Amino acid sequence: MFRILIAEDDKNARRLMAAVLTRYGYEPVCAADGVEALDILDHKHIDLIILDVMMPRMDGYEFTNALRTSGNNIPILMVTARETQDDKKRGFIIGADDYMVKPVDEEEMILRIAALLRRSQIAGEKKLTVGKTTLYYDAFAVETSSGFVELPQKEFLLLFKLLSYPNKIYTRRQLMDEIWDMDSESDERTVDVHVSRLRERFRENPDFDIVTVRGLGYKAVVSK
Repeated sequence: MFRILIAEDDKNARRLMAAVLTRYGYEPVCAADGVEALDILDHKHIDLIILDVMMPRMDGYEFTNALRTSGNNIPILMVTARETQDDKKRGFIIGADDYMVKPVDEEEMILRIAALLRRSQIAGEKKLTVGKTTLYYDAFAVETSSGFVELPQKEFLLLFKLLSYPNKIYTRRQLMDEIWDMDSESDERTVDVHVSRLRERFRENPDFDIVTVRGLGYKAVVSK
């Protein structure tokens, strides 16, 4: 059972999230602020954190910064009532993995949690296998039945992202924000260029295809 820490100063919101997590088979652990959350992390194994931004003593930004500075890469789902682009940008820059705006839709929250836990597991193993294709994260390399090839960093990260979540559609903007980061001067056409290069490299690979979803973006389709 995955153990999820809820750092939220609103008692009712905390109880509601805990009830939802329990219903879906997770073990919730609750903290009223960032200071209490850090103390819990010192004594318990936690698989993921649901983190409110506005909290007393230590807010979500300070908490995330403290964790990432110490080298802790536990997945963080940041939750806030503030929806401005600057708030979201700040959260991602200091190390949040995902972001939701209150009021939180419980089904969406559960889906995001599942995706973050899966990504964390893949990143922990440092490799991803799809059919006879294996991606090695530390080497930015791909092994197929045809051989072993090293990829440029951005190409590898783009392929790794898409294959980590087969059939999930990513917009060009989402891919830009995560792989090129929000401060990049590149535009969204950069994604198209990198997708074209990946298609060319792996055009004979039977394990997956990168599919264009008209008007939306891209997804990876994995062969069964």
